Amino acid sequence: MKITQVIDYLKSYDGRQLKLMEVCGTHTVAIFRAGIRQILPPHVELVSGPGCPVCVTDDAYIDKAIEYSLRPNTIIATFGDMLKVPGSRSSLSLAQAEGADIRIIYSPLDAVDIARDNPDRRVIFLAVGFETTAPTAAAAVLTAQSMRLKNFFALSAHKLVPPVMRALLDSNDTRVDGFLLPGHVAVVIGADAFRFLSTDYKMSGVVAGFEPQEILRALDRLLSSIEEHRAEVVNEYQSVVRAEGNPAAQSILDRVYEVCDADWRGIGRIAQSGLKMRDEFSSFDIERVDPIEVEPPTKRTGCRCGEVLRGVIDPIDCPLFGKKCEPLNPIGPCMVSVEGVCAAWYKYNRSDQ
Repeated sequence: MKITQVIDYLKSYDGRQLKLMEVCGTHTVAIFRAGIRQILPPHVELVSGPGCPVCVTDDAYIDKAIEYSLRPNTIIATFGDMLKVPGSRSSLSLAQAEGADIRIIYSPLDAVDIARDNPDRRVIFLAVGFETTAPTAAAAVLTAQSMRLKNFFALSAHKLVPPVMRALLDSNDTRVDGFLLPGHVAVVIGADAFRFLSTDYKMSGVVAGFEPQEILRALDRLLSSIEEHRAEVVNEYQSVVRAEGNPAAQSILDRVYEVCDADWRGIGRIAQSGLKMRDEFSSFDIERVDPIEVEPPTKRTGCRCGEVLRGVIDPIDCPLFGKKCEPLNPIGPCMVSVEGVCAAWYKYNRSDQ
């Protein structure tokens, strides 16, 4: 089917009221940038899920990262969008302004290089992300091990996508009729990792790429499945996604990490939804080498990021959005990251305010 026919179908869809969730933050931004929301009829609603790794990182993790950054002879290596994420009382950018040595990196292996070049200082990599980035973090640990580095560590907060999707579907406040599934995550874990949608929940999902035409074709397939009452998981990103995923990436993940319970900002603790380093690599786990305790996080008054991440409300339903909470002054994490849904709404959808 030509893309013009797909657009015509989406525009003319006259079925029942539907709520579809895109799980990936990159999809959120791509959908806004391409104006895809404007193509869909009013009774087909797109909502964003917990697909931004920065957004779902809990306050306690940020508080620990800040505490470590203030220790003597310590370098924090992090991706740039973590700097302004608010903890319960401060942020890494404020700690940096106060003298902490916090360095922006573009790959986990950059943190290994920093450790090699600063043998007398402790280097802590902030290992945040989903299945997409976890293999590169695992590779960094293995590289540090092969180089016999004693000063490289990671503060891990990797999250797994299928368990949080289950948690949303099992909750009482999230109603979703179908999923636009994350292509990048599926590259690693495979399309078959999402089969639980059709088998356990009788629901459809479509693995999608990130170009506008790929997203449109995936939405077309998703609406067709729902309209024809077919509970199925379809791979519309076959150029890079296989049913079984990437065995090499899965192997390196399994070698370094094991599954554990994890805390998700705005959602809570979800069983078996995170990754922690295996005992074999405990010497690289900063929380085991130098454990610290932080005070219980304080609730951020007025911020409704948790409800946004669960697809319960849109960002414009938050009283802080576009007022007290803006990209230059983010109150919640959804306004910080370039993949955050609040940041995307602020940049691309201001006319809805």
